[in-house]
Amino acid sequence: MPEAVLPPPTRAPLPQRYETARSTLWWDRFMNRFITVGGVAIITVVLGIFVFILWQVLPLFRGATVQTLQVVPASDTAEYLALGLDEYGEMPFLLDRRGRLHFVELNRPGQHRVHPLFPEDNVEVTAWRYHPGRQELLCGTRDGRLERIEIRYRTVHGGGERRLDPDVQVQLLPALARPGHPVRAVDYGDSGTDKLVALAQEVEGRFEVRAALLTQTRGLLGAGQVRVEATFDLTDQVPGRLTHLLVNRMADAILMATAEGEILYFHREGRALRLRQRFRPFEDCLRTEIVLMDFLLGDVTLVLGNAEGRVRLYSLFRPGAEGDRVFGRTKQFPDLAGPPAFYCASQRNKAFVIGQGAEVRLCYATTEKVRWHTDLEVPVQLAALNSKYDRLVLLDAQQNLRVYRLEDPHPEASWRAFFGRVWYEGADRPRFEWQSTGGSDAFEPKLSMVPLMVGTLKGTFYAMLFAVPVALLAALYVSQFAPPEFRGVVKPTMEVMASLPSVVLGFLGALWLAPRLETRVPSVLLILVLVPLAALAMGALWSRLPVVWRARVRPGYEFLALVPVLGLAGLAGWMWGPVLERWLFVVTDPATGERVADFRLWWPAFTGADFQQRNSVVVGFVMGFAVIPIIFTLAEDALSNVPATLRSGSLALGASRWQTALYIVLPTASAGIFSALMVGLGRAVGETMIVVMATGNTPILSFNPFSGMRTLSANLAVELPEAPHHSTLYRTLFLGALLLFVFTFVINTVAEILRQRLRDRFKTL
Repeated sequence: MPEAVLPPPTRAPLPQRYETARSTLWWDRFMNRFITVGGVAIITVVLGIFVFILWQVLPLFRGATVQTLQVVPASDTAEYLALGLDEYGEMPFLLDRRGRLHFVELNRPGQHRVHPLFPEDNVEVTAWRYHPGRQELLCGTRDGRLERIEIRYRTVHGGGERRLDPDVQVQLLPALARPGHPVRAVDYGDSGTDKLVALAQEVEGRFEVRAALLTQTRGLLGAGQVRVEATFDLTDQVPGRLTHLLVNRMADAILMATAEGEILYFHREGRALRLRQRFRPFEDCLRTEIVLMDFLLGDVTLVLGNAEGRVRLYSLFRPGAEGDRVFGRTKQFPDLAGPPAFYCASQRNKAFVIGQGAEVRLCYATTEKVRWHTDLEVPVQLAALNSKYDRLVLLDAQQNLRVYRLEDPHPEASWRAFFGRVWYEGADRPRFEWQSTGGSDAFEPKLSMVPLMVGTLKGTFYAMLFAVPVALLAALYVSQFAPPEFRGVVKPTMEVMASLPSVVLGFLGALWLAPRLETRVPSVLLILVLVPLAALAMGALWSRLPVVWRARVRPGYEFLALVPVLGLAGLAGWMWGPVLERWLFVVTDPATGERVADFRLWWPAFTGADFQQRNSVVVGFVMGFAVIPIIFTLAEDALSNVPATLRSGSLALGASRWQTALYIVLPTASAGIFSALMVGLGRAVGETMIVVMATGNTPILSFNPFSGMRTLSANLAVELPEAPHHSTLYRTLFLGALLLFVFTFVINTVAEILRQRLRDRFKTL
């Protein structure tokens, strides 16, 4: 008989009171999707911010772009000596051997203007010097004449078009040269009231070198008459044949290069001219003769080239703390294939164009980088940059003017400028330095991120050094030892402290705390030693008291006996600080020569580092005060959330409260404590106003605890409002923001990995 098939069991319907309402299910699905979308949106926004910052930074690392605009033929019958360019790069001019200026209108091809500088036709220019910054040309002739030519451009509107009209003014310089003998080198410096003229003249097979100091007074009616104050005969001091002659724009220095490869540096002091330095820039090379010698913008750095194609830069600086400024080699560029054939310096920055044959290079002196280079099909004879640094004109061997559009908005930027040591003009060695603005056009922007990064780490270190012990010990005590009513007062108070505006803390740190700590550093040092020692001594004494005595104090209220002891220890440290200062920190006062007890004078004398009122120690106290509430609150929550069964089991097995807190509670809550430390670290890294107000905001690279600093965030707050839009400084500040972004991302990523490992390690508890 077949077996009977039993029907499947039926489940009794749930009572209505146990069924989940449809609205609840709908809200649950909605919130799941809403939270998912919100999380994705947050990640998208963060990535968008990162992409935006990166997009602002990327142009800093692009090279120069040079685009050909036109090729204009010049006269093929003249021998050209110099090439100049107007401000907008619309009308270059050429100086030929016969002393004529040829103006070429680029906007009207085929339109050339010729302006003779001398009335005679048989004049031969044997020496010339062009100053593009002043649009000034100096010419010396074979018959011993000297002329100074000023070239100005006037804008003329007519016939529905705009064109330039050159205005050439010729001035005959004082008769320094001997008539009838060729001038071989000439230069002229003008500082306003003082003017210095120097020339080299070939007389009967030997060179005569002379200079003259001119003065010109200025009054309400304008400039007065130029008169000769002093003359100098330098012939006997210049050995051999002179090949190059330079006078700086301040009219206080003359530089000469000889055929033997030696450079002589004469410096003017009042009406006296003395030889300050002699050096051979290519002494280590096979060929020592100097082919190129010219100034960079500012007339502080010499660009030198020899017959082998070596290109070196020599700058003025003081080798020691005292003494005269002399020239020393600071940079070297890649060698050319042969001796430099042409050179021109930018009048806007430290860029220059140099080349040999058909090779053309655009270099930037500060960063020691080649921004652009090319090889043309024909050799190049002359080069010129306009003052706006957006036009480049080359004269090739076929007498053609090649006009280029130059786009190099960020020549100062490079990996080396941001993160490497750079030898700046006037410095005695390469260094990391931030100085974004200066007082003159000759200023070099110094954009190193290293002092700002070190300042950020320095401020964070001192803040965490002060905040972490206080916050963690306070959280451990409040969560494990303090009575509940005490905990209910302390924790809300600490949370209120976290809401204090940082600008208020910075104000108090700068105007109240810093002046008091300035004269009480020994007292602070004593307090930092005496208070922990007093706490340890009090703890050891309390543990050795009879149990009967200790039982009279309610558990958790032992701090009532400790607070007076700590207060007395702090007071003793504050009062005994001057005694310690008179005992240990005695130094000779440089102003009076007497022995005085002053830590502010002792610290520089002992360490060689300066002492500033607003320093890193002040930042450590003030920023630590801002970080303590954050670390305390999160760490206390983590410690309080340890299961009570673990504490009870430890105590039941005979462990003391301190042993339980140290070996059971702390390891279990280590992941949460680590998160608290990372949140506090993030607050310290991103803090702005406290650093701006309490440190002096000085961007220096120093690990001295008593010196100022500047952090990345403070630098953004101070300089971004005044940075021109899309300028190099503007994008460099975004680079600082990107570094902060990456730094925070890396710290948080490492912290999350460590937190997960701590959770996995102690999850069995």
